[in-house]
Amino acid sequence: MPVWLSVTVLAALAVLGLWGMWHGWRARGRRTAALVPTLPDVPGTRGAPLTDDLEAVYVSSTRSGDWLDRVVAHDLGVRSPARVRVHADGVLVARTGARDVWVPAGALSAVGTTSGQAGKFVGRDELVVLTWVPDATSGTAIDTALQVRHDDARAALLAAVRTLPAAPTDTDTTPSAAQEEQA
Repeated sequence: MPVWLSVTVLAALAVLGLWGMWHGWRARGRRTAALVPTLPDVPGTRGAPLTDDLEAVYVSSTRSGDWLDRVVAHDLGVRSPARVRVHADGVLVARTGARDVWVPAGALSAVGTTSGQAGKFVGRDELVVLTWVPDATSGTAIDTALQVRHDDARAALLAAVRTLPAAPTDTDTTPSAAQEEQA
């Protein structure tokens, strides 16, 4: 087989593979848009800040309880550097290169830690997970995972979120051994 033909076939396969990934991502976006039709807008005026800006990485959002079912609608599937700040009325995740996420205190149902979520697995309980319902009309709860850069900042974030009026419960969303084997 001539070299030019081999290169052409490999280039065509690469383009086909990229197209397939793009098509799959868009299809997942359409499916998850039905679960999460809208996100709350970031309010212009927020309550008093309970923390300073904390450096973090926005890891992903998944359907609550299913740590592999990533939600990609509304840029929720885009991993990005973030600055997290807890306010008296919610949590602001200001992301670089993607839409900011506002988690109103009234939408929070739980806060906890885990070792992994779709797209990221780290040491024991290093991810902070906020469980919340972004759109009350759908009622679908999602888990939003954040990897806070510093251990003391993780503790500060957890403590501040636990003081919010919704009084979320602690959760340990660590995947079971059977779930990890499925991955």
